[in-house]
Order: sequence, then structure tokens, then C-alpha cells
Amino acid sequence: MKILVTGGAGFIGSALVRYIIEHTADSVINLDKLTYAGNLESVNTVASSPRYQFVQLDINDAAGVQAALEQHQPDLVMHLAAESHVDRSIDGPSAFIQTNIVGTYTLLEACRHYWQQLPQPQKDVFRFHHISTDEVYGDLHGTDDLFTEQTPYAPSSPYSASKAASDHLVRAWHRTYGLPVVLTNCSNNYGPYHFPEKLIPLMILNALSGKALPVYGKGNQVRDWLFVEDHARALYQVVTRGVVGETYNIGGHNEKQNIEVVQSICALLEELAPEKPAGVLHYRDLITYVQDRPGHDLRYAIDAGKIERELGWKPEESFDSGLRKTVLWYLNNQSWWQAVLDGSYQLERLGAGSNK
Repeated sequence: MKILVTGGAGFIGSALVRYIIEHTADSVINLDKLTYAGNLESVNTVASSPRYQFVQLDINDAAGVQAALEQHQPDLVMHLAAESHVDRSIDGPSAFIQTNIVGTYTLLEACRHYWQQLPQPQKDVFRFHHISTDEVYGDLHGTDDLFTEQTPYAPSSPYSASKAASDHLVRAWHRTYGLPVVLTNCSNNYGPYHFPEKLIPLMILNALSGKALPVYGKGNQVRDWLFVEDHARALYQVVTRGVVGETYNIGGHNEKQNIEVVQSICALLEELAPEKPAGVLHYRDLITYVQDRPGHDLRYAIDAGKIERELGWKPEESFDSGLRKTVLWYLNNQSWWQAVLDGSYQLERLGAGSNK
């Protein structure tokens, strides 16, 4: 099959692109605007494959999206393009509204018109897979309750509100127009190629530089951590085997307080990078508590039973095994993250062209 992936140069999108090229016989059209979070270096290992194509395009460009669909004739569309950083959404919500809501609407309309004119055999195969977040559910107040696919939406940040809106649009296009859709809501991802503004890579790289490790509030916020390569496998299962109109929650079964995550990173670095920056006796000494952010949800946790029961997926990595792989990857791939930190990775977009 031909699979069009939006946001395929981002963290989760690039893991999905690599998975499809490396583990299936399908082809990928990677459609990405290349904002600050898009990095073509993240798909370098598969970019030379004859089954891979890159198109630099904004999902808000309706004519461009329509032309890409008509040119490449995808069987499946997997929509990951999104603004996704909560802190950035608090500081500047406009981009989140434009990309996550208006962009999803633009893509839905283009896909609806494309799907409606397909011959019946291809029309029957086509799927629109919308990839979303567990943050649309708000937070959990108990210690044992979990997000299910029936949990009411109660978003707390501009980011999660914009993703909730996009989820509703996708369901509306299915009910009103019959567009064959599937949706997934995932917990916190981590792993290789993660942009350094996010918690785990930020802590790794700050520690290696001898910088403070800033932890919000008391660090008691609980997240369910999902290794990104496990997530990529789940996404492929859903888009190829999921039931049209259904939602599947994807979680890692790894609930950890933020402070536990940071302490685990420090312990791994003591083992794997014992030569510390000048003046640092123990990595844990760099932990600094800072004022909590506004509207910070206390606990997220996913019930991923449905996708395991119906599609046979479950995570392969424990938090300990996945975190060790992640820390080792950052230690062994300094050229990737150094180019992000110094901004040189952004030069790629100038030479990306429309196809590569």
C-alpha cells in the first residue's frame, strides 16, 4: 500500500516512517512543513529507499494537499502533523489553533474529496487515521482510575484543547460524510530522535552539559510512558486492522512521577557517562525545582486493554529497558542533537525542495 504520513519528520512521525519502510512492504509519502520540530535527519536511515518520498508542504495549504493526494494516490492517510508542546501552547496558542484545528479541517476536506472520487475497490480500502493524545481527557484524580476510550473530554491547556477539537472534527467527518476514519490517543512518548525541549531528552542533555535539571512543582505529576517504537507498531496495527469509526487508546503501562523519571536518568548517566562536567559530583545534584506551569495536569494513565484484546498489540519495552535505550542513543548520536541545539538542522528545509 501507499501511506501518506503528515508530520513524518517529527518525533513520532519519523519513528512511524522508519517502521513502515524497515518492517513492511508499503511505500511512504512523508508530508511535512518542516517547522522547528521537523528534522529530516530523523528519517535519514530510510530516505534512500525507493519506497520513500518526501514532500515539503503545510497541511493548511488546501490546494497543495489536494495536489499531493491526486499525484501520489495514497491508500491510507496517517495524520500526525501537529504543534505538540504544552509550554509553547501557553505562551503562543495561535499556532496550535491554526495547525491542529484549521490544518486538520483542511486535511479532512481534501481527503474527503479525494476519497469520494476513488473507484470503489480503492474507496473500500481507504482509511484516515488521526493520531491524538491522552491529554484531551484532562487529568485523573484517583490513583487507580485509567483513561478509556469512553472517558469524557476535559482538556486543560491550549494544546490539549486544540487536539480535542481536531478529534471531534474527525469523528464529525466520519458521521456526516462517511469518511472512513480511525483514531488513536496515546500517552507520553519517549525514545530516540526526541526534540530536546521535551522532558527526557532535556534532562539527558542538560545533565551532560552540567546544567540545572528543572522539575515543575514537586515533580509528583504522573505520566504513562510509551516507547516511541512500540507506538509506531501500534499505529500501523490500527490503520491496517482497526475498525472504521473506532478509537484505540495506546499506553505503555509505565506510570512514573516526573521526579522518578529524572532520578532514573541521573542513575543511568552515572553508569553510562561517569565522566561528568566540571564541578558536578553527582548528576542528581543538578535537580532544581521550579514553579509549576499553569493548569498542569497531575496524572495521566491509559487503559490500553482494547487495542490488546482486539488487535493483539502490547508494548515490548518496559520503562527501564526503553529508558536505557534512549539514554544510550543520545550518548551515541551527539551529531543529531548538537545540530538541533545549534540550529544547523534547520538548514535542511532550505534545500529540501518539493520532493526528495
